[in-house]
Amino acid sequence: MRRPQMHMSREAQDVLLKALQQLRAELKAPAEFPAHVLEAAEAAKAEVRLPERDATHLPLFTIDPPESKDLDQAMFLERRPGGGYRVHYAITDVAAFVKAGSPLDAEAHDRIETLYFPDLKVPLHPPSISEGPASLLPGQVVPALLWQHDLDAAGNVTDSTVSRAKVRSKDKLNYAQVQQDIEAGTAEEPIALLREIGKLREAVEAARGGVAVNLPDQEVTLEEDGSFRLSYVAALPVEGWNEQISLMTGMAAARIMLESGTGILRTQKEQTDPEVVRRVHALAEHLGIDWRPGVSYAALANSLDPADPKHMAFLSEAIAMLLKAEYATFRDHHIPEHTVHAAIAAPYTYCTAPLRRLIDRYTGELCVAACAGQAPPNWVLDALQCLPCDMARGKGKVADRRAVDLAEAAVLKDRVGEIFAGLVINTDAEDDKPKEGTVHLAEPAVMGRLTSGAKLDLGASVRAKLTRADPFFSGRNKILFTTV
Repeated sequence: MRRPQMHMSREAQDVLLKALQQLRAELKAPAEFPAHVLEAAEAAKAEVRLPERDATHLPLFTIDPPESKDLDQAMFLERRPGGGYRVHYAITDVAAFVKAGSPLDAEAHDRIETLYFPDLKVPLHPPSISEGPASLLPGQVVPALLWQHDLDAAGNVTDSTVSRAKVRSKDKLNYAQVQQDIEAGTAEEPIALLREIGKLREAVEAARGGVAVNLPDQEVTLEEDGSFRLSYVAALPVEGWNEQISLMTGMAAARIMLESGTGILRTQKEQTDPEVVRRVHALAEHLGIDWRPGVSYAALANSLDPADPKHMAFLSEAIAMLLKAEYATFRDHHIPEHTVHAAIAAPYTYCTAPLRRLIDRYTGELCVAACAGQAPPNWVLDALQCLPCDMARGKGKVADRRAVDLAEAAVLKDRVGEIFAGLVINTDAEDDKPKEGTVHLAEPAVMGRLTSGAKLDLGASVRAKLTRADPFFSGRNKILFTTV
């Protein structure tokens, strides 16, 4: 499932700039890199060594938003003689620049991941590296971890391997351009094959019970009357096909690590608490979604339209309630009892975005070592046990949620005093605050903090009066309701 983004028009950013700066301050998002880290980045650029294997003959291409410069992934797709496909997938080799124990490494362990805000991003690595010699920008030779996936005619992976190589991307493409060219029939075959392979992989995903939902981005614009408008921008089909290549690689990496006996997985268990399941079903009913008995969450999710705000609200909240993601590390073939990622319906790990996520640098190293029949580097083994705790300190999801809260507060700011129909989706009873919780509105499909004069019951329908909607409010509760 792709990670949706919150966008703002330039006019909206200008009006909400103070609120966005305040949000970054509350999250303690670093404004810039320390001088010694920037110096280390310059030294790393001068010292980098390219791999011996030369794969610069592959005409790789990247597909990203037009403004992106930190390009992690490039691909080249081709048909195999006799049937099936071969996918060449280059992932930038961040370890070639970021050495264990270096100032760059220490800074990355502090930051954990790139943080995305509606007006800017706070990167994991200095842009002089992540948007320069480590990025798969067209025309430059870059050290990479080069994956090769062989697929049969039905899109099933028959073999995957990865090794270090120097590569050179040929073209920097964007989603809208690729979608247009594929639909017009003017795309070159390596690009046109993305649709063919992507659809086959989507069918494979559905067959194994995976959740195939691409949530839309949200966009905030400033209207002429000074009000804010929140709209949804549906993901293009090519974004889903591109995501399938990344998912395929993450599953291949998990298989390689499981076979080698050492690795770290991103796991996810299905929720079995009957109270939580009841609450999610109540949310579906509240939003007018028909969840029939016997239908799995995956089947329901795959039938919904993310462009529908109510479906979007359900998908965003339900997956957080039903599926809890964790990390599972293992060594010396002591495989954990649970290895599956429930939403993907297979073992899976992060490995395709090392410029933006700390853990991917380590999983890439584990896979390269396993495919070469070698022991993993000591710096990877030494960090393995601590990586789950490191990743838990990441603020990406919190930043995403708080940006949405800010945007929704801006949209509702002129509706203070109105009464809305809502559903109680959380309470603070465990913290001895049974009269406080979270309410989810049906229209507009947003949520906010709720206080009541009486005990709140999970899944209860309420009438909620909007008492605060202030994007500039310091703290989490920018939107506040009381029951009436």
